[in-house]
Amino acid sequence: MSFQDWFKLFQEQILNTSLIEWLAVGFGVAEVLLAKKNSIWLYPTGIISILLSMFLLLNVKLYAETLLSIYYLVMSIYGWIIWKKRKLDGESQVSCSGNNELIIAVSISLIGFVLLFLVLRHYTDSDVPLFDAFVSSTAWAGMWLLAKRKIENWIFLNISNIVAIPLLFHKKLPLMACLTTFLFIVAIFGFFEWKKIINKNKLSIA
Repeated sequence: MSFQDWFKLFQEQILNTSLIEWLAVGFGVAEVLLAKKNSIWLYPTGIISILLSMFLLLNVKLYAETLLSIYYLVMSIYGWIIWKKRKLDGESQVSCSGNNELIIAVSISLIGFVLLFLVLRHYTDSDVPLFDAFVSSTAWAGMWLLAKRKIENWIFLNISNIVAIPLLFHKKLPLMACLTTFLFIVAIFGFFEWKKIINKNKLSIA
């Protein structure tokens, strides 16, 4: 398929994009920009985007990503509560993961991947069990680290994003694929912005 054919297909998909997908993308953009700024408001906007996305993902048989959305919802509520309870300034709470936290995050990814793949392969009609399981399991770990305000969340989320982008195009969800591309780019800047916050806190302590 030539570039012109791909572009034409993309245009057709955009024109056929539902209002729900537009809204899901809009709130998703707001969420990631607020996360980059280390703002607690990322959670309420994210919750709206998650609820809308769940409908879309279930409709195209991305079952693991639908389950991931449920996990996102739980972790968003959990993270919102944690962030609200913190008495310190938001920036001072950003930190690097310790060895135990990294082990937990990697374990979430690996165990989640195996379990999701087996369930999708044997108990659903998913046609992309491998990729669906990978995207979801790595994002699970990223969301857990985000709730704890650990900088490595950006790394895990981007590992998930880079596989999710072609997967969403394959499932004819072009706007969500574009949103994920946007999330991938913002996550890179988010990582370096949080790194500056961590370095600033180290200097203030020293």
